[in-house]
Amino acid sequence: MEYKAKDYSSLLGADELSDDLLKAHFGLYEGYVKNTNKTFELLQTEQAGSSSWAELKRRFGWEFNGMRLHELYFGGMTKEESKFSEDSELLKKIIESYGTGEACHDDFVKTAAMRGIGWAVVAYDKEGDHIFNTWIGEHDIGHLAGAVPIVVMDCWEHAYIKDFGTNRADYIDAFVKMIDWKIAEQRFKEAK
Repeated sequence: MEYKAKDYSSLLGADELSDDLLKAHFGLYEGYVKNTNKTFELLQTEQAGSSSWAELKRRFGWEFNGMRLHELYFGGMTKEESKFSEDSELLKKIIESYGTGEACHDDFVKTAAMRGIGWAVVAYDKEGDHIFNTWIGEHDIGHLAGAVPIVVMDCWEHAYIKDFGTNRADYIDAFVKMIDWKIAEQRFKEAK
């Protein structure tokens, strides 16, 4: 088994994020793909249960989540304008969960603005039939077990510092403009 990096070059030329920032970020993502493959390969050579195997086992989850979260992040963005349709099932669920679309948006922005490195995620919990805005610390702390990521925002400094310095608020605004709501709607439908 070997994972291959996906091509997100269609995002180049976006008004919100520079090509230099995106290309550097694509390179970082490709590193997660490479490290996922390498860690998986090394796991096959270690004796199960040994201390080195245990460390690789922990590392594999971290690298794998870094790879997948980046794929959900880049794969859920567009440089074209994207909006909800009025009959959007996702929008209806957001309103049911938060009262208004604006309340969900405000909660997501505040989640993304929290101090620390990690990911702001709009996730759907099928069991509870509810939309949550959640924070994943680094790659591995805070995942809602069984919930499906609908929108994923990278909140590590590498995602914005080249264009925005330490001004995460402007990056958040730029990211929100790049959300591909068609992809978010598709992810929601597949999760139901």
